[in-house]
Amino acid sequence: MESGVIRIGTCSWAEKSLIESGSFHPQEGAGSEERLRFYASHFDTVEVDSSYYTLPTLHLARLWAKRTPEKFLFHIRAYGALTGHSIDPGTLPEELRELLTAADLAQEALHISDPAQLRAMARALVTALAPLKNAHKLGFIVFQFPPWFTYKNANRDYLLYCKELMTGLPIAVEFRHGSWLTRQHADETFAFLREHRISYISCDEPQYGNLTTAPLHPEITTSIAYLRLHGRNSETWRQRSSLSNNYLYGEQELRMLAATAERLSAKARTTFVMFNNCHGGHAVRNALQMRNILRAERL
Repeated sequence: MESGVIRIGTCSWAEKSLIESGSFHPQEGAGSEERLRFYASHFDTVEVDSSYYTLPTLHLARLWAKRTPEKFLFHIRAYGALTGHSIDPGTLPEELRELLTAADLAQEALHISDPAQLRAMARALVTALAPLKNAHKLGFIVFQFPPWFTYKNANRDYLLYCKELMTGLPIAVEFRHGSWLTRQHADETFAFLREHRISYISCDEPQYGNLTTAPLHPEITTSIAYLRLHGRNSETWRQRSSLSNNYLYGEQELRMLAATAERLSAKARTTFVMFNNCHGGHAVRNALQMRNILRAERL
């Protein structure tokens, strides 16, 4: 990762509503290879969202590495079971389904807490990402924790457990509960992450005026800064679909966020600005606008 640069990207290159909007990919009916190559001709970084729902395969990671240029980076969102979310057991590969009971397999939304099962899933994720790591195209494993993951000692310990599970791959963490960032706990949170060399994600998300959401609190805890932008649509934020990210940042909002990115960049070796307002192509549009704003300000 180069020194002092800001890298901009989105949290998907093939999200369904992006493709259906026709606002970015030029070829109707383009396949997965064409869509990734086209995205990589415009951006040098992407965050993989599909890995939250289904563990990637070694074959798929090889294709990602093959289809992107040198120095392109993939951030990988951690599999949902590893961040305390429920999963669909039917999406697991056969060797992992064998670790579950019949009752587990019958559930549509299964919460995994067994350490052996979690380790097996983490091992499958790490193994699958080897082609990206070997090609020097692997960025962070992004651990996006749910709103019920509050500040407490047990959850701080779980952060260390996640780092251990990734066996040396760099992780970055995003908190969705504001207790981590209150005046009482913020300094302790950042000191803990710095001590254990875990990168903090500064996220922008809708606010409800209470601790059920996390405020934008720009900070860095390693040499890498990560700004993750979800949009500010409080009416749709709780929906379990791409509509939760149905928000287009205005120019003034982007300029303020660009200034935030510049402040982080002054202290970081590399700063990532990742747009997750993916519904309908908003993320791509805003990412291109952000790049133009930063270029103009740096002239």
